[in-house]
Amino acid sequence: MSQRPATPLLDLVTIPSDLRKLDASQLGQVADELRAEMIDAVSVTGGHLGAGLGVVELTVALHHVFNTPDDRVIWDVGHQAYPHKILTGRRDRIRTLRQAGGLSGFTKRTESEYDAFGAAHSSTSISAGLGMAVARDLQGGKNHVISVIGDGAMSAGMAYEAMNNAGAMHSRLIVILNDNDMSIAPPVGGMSAYLARLASGKTYLKLRDFGKQLTAQLPKRLDSAITRAVEHARGYVTGGTLFEELGFYYVGPIDGHNLDHLLPVLRNVRDAEVGAPILVHVVTQKGKGYAPAEASADKYHGVVKFDVVTGKQAKAPSNAPSYTKVFAQSLIKEAQADEKIVAITAAMPSGTGLDLFGQAFPKRTFDVGIAEQHAVTFAAGLATEGYKPFCAIYSTFLQRGYDQVVHDVALQNLPVRFALDRAGLVGADGPTHAGNYDVAYLGCIPNMVIMAAADEAELCHMVATAAAHNSGPIAFRYPRGDGVGVEMPEKGEVLEIGKGRVIREGNQIAILSLGTRLAEAQRAADELEKQGLSTTIVDARFAKPFDTELVRRLAQTHGVLLTVEEGSVGGFGSLVAQFLAEEGLLDGALRFRSLVLPDIYQDQDKPERMYAEAGLDAKGIVAKVRSALGIDRAEKIARA
Repeated sequence: MSQRPATPLLDLVTIPSDLRKLDASQLGQVADELRAEMIDAVSVTGGHLGAGLGVVELTVALHHVFNTPDDRVIWDVGHQAYPHKILTGRRDRIRTLRQAGGLSGFTKRTESEYDAFGAAHSSTSISAGLGMAVARDLQGGKNHVISVIGDGAMSAGMAYEAMNNAGAMHSRLIVILNDNDMSIAPPVGGMSAYLARLASGKTYLKLRDFGKQLTAQLPKRLDSAITRAVEHARGYVTGGTLFEELGFYYVGPIDGHNLDHLLPVLRNVRDAEVGAPILVHVVTQKGKGYAPAEASADKYHGVVKFDVVTGKQAKAPSNAPSYTKVFAQSLIKEAQADEKIVAITAAMPSGTGLDLFGQAFPKRTFDVGIAEQHAVTFAAGLATEGYKPFCAIYSTFLQRGYDQVVHDVALQNLPVRFALDRAGLVGADGPTHAGNYDVAYLGCIPNMVIMAAADEAELCHMVATAAAHNSGPIAFRYPRGDGVGVEMPEKGEVLEIGKGRVIREGNQIAILSLGTRLAEAQRAADELEKQGLSTTIVDARFAKPFDTELVRRLAQTHGVLLTVEEGSVGGFGSLVAQFLAEEGLLDGALRFRSLVLPDIYQDQDKPERMYAEAGLDAKGIVAKVRSALGIDRAEKIARA
């Protein structure tokens, strides 16, 4: 076990007001100690590493210059906020990150007054910041609002919608563009830093506003032409033309790791008296200051526990492939036989497995950036021309493209295939990334087919089924993590749409499982058999359309019918209940129960504990059956 790093200056900082007592010359050492502390903490907990390392100096500078928490700092996505958490009274708990009862891996309003806005989905910070700025103005406040957004998050339309609105409203809002891919910035250095300081200073700002006042006296067309020409000319020097056109005052780019550059610019921006929002373009390096992260292709974006000295990650051995890898390999096999198959990801190629597909078929793989709305309609366009698009988006992120699923895909009955990774609970990432709702939000849409894989072999079959399904949209869901170790087929089989499979036959209890709770349902059946309750187990495979013929038979031949799913209320169980009610199958002796995730946001924990808490493990299934039969109540009465 490595020894904790020495942090004599950081030890003096419990909250940001302590940081503001330090001299600016000491902040470089604070940043070095903060970086070391973060690396050590994440080596213990796992989590997002590279993004936080890239904003260490920026975090120190923001909390030194601005009067947080009165001044609001909003971290877009929030996965880069570990240094922020250490500086804002949570250092003593930083090694509980992403664990049960510990700190969230993202910003969370209930966790700290310094977390101005809870975030884990990207591109929301400018919208939220503008709302806070307007609220401040309405009540006559003077505090600052600062939205920190990455260049990746700027690929989402929502960010531009917010900027367009902010520019038109002339709101006093500060946006920090954290450019850590050099995707926007020209080279930065001493001259760029000098220009940024000059352009953010009061003298320049006053001259600029004075110039605007002068041209305002000219005829409107001439005024507009001169203003536009000046801003375009300035944009060619500094790279800010786009942001200026949106109504922002642009400053930068500046070196986000050089406090001598950051501090004076942030002070100037803080003290600026301008009638427009300001965008400060800061260039950083993801993974900065930790050699293994700097050398890694993904800059150690997300890691499990690791050795600080070597950077080697401690991955637990598994006898089964991950569901994500099974999806990717299955899709590659289908694409080898069908040149019309193409794949789309919204900035998550490795997370969805499409990096592997991209290696095999680079011209048939499309990463559209953090733009789920566009991804869905882009897929719809491909489908109109006879292609077979697989739109691979996490369940939690497809929520962002819901209107497009309804209007652009399903209404036109276009055969877009939705691969929903991270379905169900996701453990350490907590409620922001949980894929609880997709069956409910897709199940109410006409024309939609929904499948859920019970194991990795079933996922392989569902990829083949989706590839062969050309009569409308189809979605298949599968969880985070590894499969259960079943034997894998050489190639997936095309399943009959809407047909389930009987795993074992009984005559008293029927458990209808959708998704990977099937293994727990089988364990529950074993326990029920020991209690003298003959149990049928069915893998539904399809949530919509489900096997109505099979469900009718189960309802007519069993005393208790239970549905089990890794999703919210309103999903598979609700669809089955609707069918049973309409068919009159609930009018007799049948006792129907539906096991779903609780109607709460479950905090992070190990998935198995979360499912147990939800009553979706074998013990919970058995308890629900006994409750339906009144066994526990009868036994309690008998004992009394």
